[in-house]
Amino acid sequence: LLFQPRNPSSPPCIRSWIPWFGAAFQFGKAPLEFIEQARKKHGPVFTIFALGKRFTFVTEEEGTEAFFKSEDLNFEQAVQQAVENAVSVPAEAFYQNHGNLYSMMKGKMSPSNLHMFSGTLCKELHEHMAPLGTEGTGDLNDLVRHVMYPAVVNTLFGKGICPTSPGDIKEFEEHFQKYDEDFEYASQMPECFLRNWSKSKKWLLKLFEKVVLDAERTNPPETASKTLVQHLLDHLQGRHLAPNYGLLMLWAAQANAVPVAFWTLAFILSNPAIYKKVMEDLASVFGKAGKDKLGVSEEDLKKIPFIKWCTLEAIRLRSPGAITKKVINPIRIKNFTIPAGDMLMLSPYWLHRNPKYFPDPEMFKPDRWKEANLEKNAFLDSFVAFGGGKHQCPGRWFAIMEIQLFVVLFLYKYEFVLLDAVPKESPLHLVGTQQPMAPLQVRYKCRQ
Repeated sequence: LLFQPRNPSSPPCIRSWIPWFGAAFQFGKAPLEFIEQARKKHGPVFTIFALGKRFTFVTEEEGTEAFFKSEDLNFEQAVQQAVENAVSVPAEAFYQNHGNLYSMMKGKMSPSNLHMFSGTLCKELHEHMAPLGTEGTGDLNDLVRHVMYPAVVNTLFGKGICPTSPGDIKEFEEHFQKYDEDFEYASQMPECFLRNWSKSKKWLLKLFEKVVLDAERTNPPETASKTLVQHLLDHLQGRHLAPNYGLLMLWAAQANAVPVAFWTLAFILSNPAIYKKVMEDLASVFGKAGKDKLGVSEEDLKKIPFIKWCTLEAIRLRSPGAITKKVINPIRIKNFTIPAGDMLMLSPYWLHRNPKYFPDPEMFKPDRWKEANLEKNAFLDSFVAFGGGKHQCPGRWFAIMEIQLFVVLFLYKYEFVLLDAVPKESPLHLVGTQQPMAPLQVRYKCRQ
């Protein structure tokens, strides 16, 4: 790799001798590791030139504050092209709808509205846990996926939207899994390079055409009875794009929740003292584990904060490799001037490994979340998994609630034994929650 001779006010720039392509090959091989090696070598602010774009990373507090507060940065311009590639929403429609739809989602999924989802979600999770039977073995990630995919889709988008026969559910899962697996690459390049991904995208868009027709036909006048798709239809400018936005909502609802639920369970099950504490907490609220069809309300979840701490600690350890904004006016950070046009990148994954904020950062320590004022919906300092400022993930409280609920029901019903060591996270992804590098086989049986 080469470093361009630079103006002292510009951050160090990592590129290669190949024009346009730049450092894309080295960066793409293991981006998480590449970021940390570059930080150690070049300091807290550096630029990577790849695929004709400049990605400038900020890795310390001063950069974090600027990332979330500066008016010289723009979130919409950073993600517009990715949204166009991923779900075929053109730029004009994206800019026209983004603010309005973000506000709608933020309102519908606010902490005060979670009770509207928790009862339905609890029933759906029970229904989709039933096919696991009384005992079995399998990859924990697959078990989580088989239960959460249909349960969350039915809760947010309405019953009957997700296919119901086992064969059809399998087809849906396969297409969504393929779409999710290559989403990061597909959001950055023309889909003609990703034929299987493109095929799954078209299949899912066709499914959402039917979903939208059903939602229109049954759209009730009262707000409380509407599904998320019906709220989308009420707020969207350009009805023909409803299937595209529906697919985007589906991806946002599922892509991170499933791996976070996997990691939360994996970390709990691999730490005997933590597993014991979780089961004691469940017994103290719900009685001896093993009751059939346990009903869990949002109020019940408040009585077991330790599960929430476990969820947030799993999110901290497996956060996205990078979140991004576009520099629209030159911005000064750490004595460097970052030019307009750069993509400014912040790495939650590495920020969450700063021992100044998270002592023993590689350790799974749910108790550290005692210090957070979660009653007031405040996270720990420097925890940025959901973004920050005015563009935090609008579904973050629903996501935390759905994972807590799933973990409670899964561990209350089944006893688990790990048959493998917990896998490391894959170093290949910058977008979204980190995925496991390998399967994690488990044996499970119903508690007596």
